[in-house]
Amino acid sequence: MPNAQTSHRLSDAQIQSYWEDGFLCPIPAISAQQCEGWRAQLEAIEGDWLDNGLPRALNVYKRVNAHIVMPLAYEIAAHSAILDVVEGILGPDVLLYSTEFLIKEPRTKHVVTMHQDLAYWGLGEIDGILTAWLALSPATPQSGCMDFVKGSHKSPIIPHEDSFDELNLLSRGQEIKVDVAQEDKSSGALATGEISLHHGLMIHGSGANTSDDRRIGVVMRFLSPHVKKPNNAPDYGVPMRGNCDTGNFTLCDAPKGLFHPEDLLLYEEIRTEQAKVMMAGAEGKAEMYR
Repeated sequence: MPNAQTSHRLSDAQIQSYWEDGFLCPIPAISAQQCEGWRAQLEAIEGDWLDNGLPRALNVYKRVNAHIVMPLAYEIAAHSAILDVVEGILGPDVLLYSTEFLIKEPRTKHVVTMHQDLAYWGLGEIDGILTAWLALSPATPQSGCMDFVKGSHKSPIIPHEDSFDELNLLSRGQEIKVDVAQEDKSSGALATGEISLHHGLMIHGSGANTSDDRRIGVVMRFLSPHVKKPNNAPDYGVPMRGNCDTGNFTLCDAPKGLFHPEDLLLYEEIRTEQAKVMMAGAEGKAEMYR
């Protein structure tokens, strides 16, 4: 569980800013030295496991629920500095819902189109979920940092359309059916070790990485265990803090090891159930990353 460190709890002004704007950044959280160590571990995994006989491509495990099969992802999400910040928004009961290592290689054209996270998660238009985004390398306008549309979380879910564009890093290439003017975007630039928070209804996206370094982000989605899915579909989470045994989610343990066989089986169970919701209506392209 999280290691004891100096408190990184949000101030009242920061909490008010999050609820007013729908996002909060930058938030100093983790030392650059710690992030460099985590990056080295991730890149060692990439080198060791790229062609090591996993049931799925390594990128799938990095992009979908990495915390189920990669202890590194769980370690990062369980860090006390991150959980202190998250608790300021969600309250004392915190469940880890999903994680991913979102990487843009240098000098590439991959983008994330403007979208709302909650459009495809089957959780409804709720306040009880947020995304924490940790920079393991600098996230700048040049490297493709996020842009947010301030206050857009106060609107309902906007219709999206799917493109399945190979240069779009989203699972369906989804994009809101509304043009967002450049002057309406607020930069979410982060230095290594800083995090941002954003609401599940926040309209956000990011451009291409034109820099000479990898842009490596750890995307962690936390929710209140008191959230109930509208359709009561099976769903899963890992308890982080407080009382998470509300009966609304199947509770999972930390991974037993790197790509442990039991964790790989659980991973497939979770992926199958979540894909039923997240890829619904995708007209035959029902894979959450391949």
